[in-house]
Formats: sequence, C-alpha cells, structure tokens
Amino acid sequence: MNRLFFRFFTLVMLSISVAALIVYFAINRMFGDPLESIARNQAAAQIFLLEQYVDQAPADGWLDRLNKVREVSDVRFELIPLSTARAQLPSREREAFDRGEVVIDIGSKALYRRVDLTGDKYIGSNEEAIHAQNLPIDIKVALQMEAVRYIIVALALLVPIGVWSRSHWRGLQALMKVADRFGAGQLKVRAQMKPDDSIYPLAERINHMADRIETLLESQRGLLNSVSHEIRTPIARLEFALELLHDTVGDTVLEKRIGSMQGDLTELKSLVSELLGMARLDSEQPLRYETFNVTDALRSCANTLPPSTVSLDVSVPDGLGTYYGDCRLLMRATGNLLRNAQKYANGRVALSAARKVDGVIIVVDDDGPGIPEDERERVFEPFYRLDRSRDRNTGGFGLGLSIASKAVSLHGGALRIETSPLGGARFVIMLPPA
Repeated sequence: MNRLFFRFFTLVMLSISVAALIVYFAINRMFGDPLESIARNQAAAQIFLLEQYVDQAPADGWLDRLNKVREVSDVRFELIPLSTARAQLPSREREAFDRGEVVIDIGSKALYRRVDLTGDKYIGSNEEAIHAQNLPIDIKVALQMEAVRYIIVALALLVPIGVWSRSHWRGLQALMKVADRFGAGQLKVRAQMKPDDSIYPLAERINHMADRIETLLESQRGLLNSVSHEIRTPIARLEFALELLHDTVGDTVLEKRIGSMQGDLTELKSLVSELLGMARLDSEQPLRYETFNVTDALRSCANTLPPSTVSLDVSVPDGLGTYYGDCRLLMRATGNLLRNAQKYANGRVALSAARKVDGVIIVVDDDGPGIPEDERERVFEPFYRLDRSRDRNTGGFGLGLSIASKAVSLHGGALRIETSPLGGARFVIMLPPA
C-alpha cells in the first residue's frame, strides 16, 4: 500500500516538473528566453548609460564619453572587431547583433553591440563592436525564486492530495486486513465503514460477497454433515445385515459374493470418511494448534503404518526440536505420503527430516516409477490418479495427496514433488518457522 502512494507521489512530482519545463519552453518560444529578460533587467543601468549617454554624444565626442564611462564604471568596455564578436556569439544571436541590437551573454556576464551601422561615430566605427564585461548579472537568485515558486505549487497540490488520499489509504488498509482474516477462515469478519467514507461502496460490495460466501459454505457444511449422518446409518445397517447373512448362508459362491459386497461397503465407508476429512479442512477453524516434538511425532507416524512388504527407512534425527501447529493434521499429511509411497514403491521407502533456518523439511522418497513433471501439479487435485486403469486396491480414491497438500498449505507451508535419488518420486514438505 505504501508503495502505491509512493508511486503516486513520484508521478505527481514528475508531472509538476514536466509542466514547469513545458511552461519554460512555451514562454521561450512565444516571448523569448525569460532568463535573458532577467539578465537584461539586471544590466539595465549599463545599457541605459551606453544608449542614453555615450550614443547621444556628438560625432567627434563619442570616444571621449566612452572613456569617461570606463573611468567611473566597474564594467569593462572594450572595442573589438566585428569578426571577433561574431565568433564569440552563438549563431542564434548573430542576426540580432547584425541589426545593431544589444546581445546579452549570460554565461560570461557580458554584452555585445555594434558601435555603428553606418560609421558616423568615428572612422571605422561600422567595423567594430562594444564588448562589455563584468556586468552585474546573477541569475541564481532568479532561479532560486523560480524553484521556490514551483515547490510552493507542488506543496499546494500534494498536501490536499495527501490529506484526501490518507482516508483512502486507511480504508484500503482496513479492507486488506478484513480480506486477510476472511481468507484465514474467519468468515464472520466484515468491513466496518461509515457511509461518508470514500471507499464505502467498495466495502459494501465486499461485505455482500462475504455474506454470500459464508452462506454457501455454511450450506455446504450443513449439507455434508446431514448427508454423512444419513449415509452412515444405512451403511451401518448394511454391514450388520451382511454379517448376519454371511453367518447364515452355507453356499460358498454366495459367501464370496457377500464378501465382495462387504468390500464394496468398506470402500464406500472409507470414501465417506475421506470426504468428511476434506470438508473439515475447509471449516472455519480447521487447525488445533499445539507444541509437539517433531522427532517423536514423525517416528510415531512411521510406526502406525499398515504392514507392508516394502521396507521403510526412517532417518529422523534426534534434536529436531518442537513445532507449533496441528500435529494430528501434519502427521496425517505425512502418513498419506508414506502410504502413497508404499503403494507404488518397488521395495523401498525412506522418511527423512531436517531443521532449517526457514523451518522444518520432511522428505518422503520411494523407488517406484515416479511421477512425470507435467503431472506433478495435477496429482494434488481431488480424485485425480495418474493411471486411470488402477482399481481401489492400488490407486485409492485420489484424495490422499489432496488432503496432504491442503493440510500443509493451512500451516503456510508448501508440498512439492521432485525426482528421488532412489529412482522414484520424492515428496518434500516445507513448513515455515512456527
């Protein structure tokens, strides 16, 4: 936000500077150089003395009066050839000089003027020019005055703009905090603005949007809770009925079919549990923060894995310290990654962890077929599986990685996929400092 208003301030200052340059060049184009006008005013006494005293002398007294001026003035008046004067003047000033006008050289604090166009002052006067040096010209004060003038104009513009934009800035800061809290799951938070605030219409629209989102999420949670309750009841009845039917039936073929039906029912029950787990991650307060020992939690997570023919190497060192977060959720994410690795590993899975300055890193490696780079983002989508031909015994529901990714992101961390040194896939959990 501060960067936005700094850019606005810079833009205003640049606009004022460009406007000042445009004004200067426009005046210079239409009325002549304003700096030359200032310098001419500062040298007005010497120009008046030259034109009203020296030039008004009789034909045979012109040089005498010029010498008298030299004696009483600090300005050096010299006679130089026309060719020398033309060489010292810029090309744009030579035309005025040839017409007999006084030409000011601001940089050298001097003036040039032809003595006479017709040679009436003295013999050869039409071939010489007056060069007056050390004129009392000082444009620094004039430039300082112009600078002060433009600074005052800039302040006169920026101060009201700053006061006017301050209310915008404070309102936008308030809206940004509301958006952050709403995004963090505090669905009840709303922007509190007065009707006379400049961004009140925007705040009202954001509040309407928040109301709509909260209503939709509440409806979703209510529907999910109701559906889960309604579905679990008939599932439990079916399980009980199939158990009774299995105990009373003596036909082997029928028993196999009942066993298959029980497997389908178990799958349906697991799917409902996974969906409920996904829904709880989106609830208003999904995290249960606590301080836990990282080493103990990871080792316990590895010990709770189901039996498998795949070997598991646990390289979790002592002294990883503690972490403040939802231990249950983070270990569920790690367990999902380990179970996924067990499914597709050829014979080896490795779990490792390390403490870094920027947080905790948990790594799960396997020696399976790996995951192509173009599929590494999509595997975190719900119900997405790389091999569409996999059944429930190998491919699962496609929710485990999605749950793991969401659990890590809720802690402000990241879950990425790399190529494992074992030859398969590597899942890296990066948790920020707690």
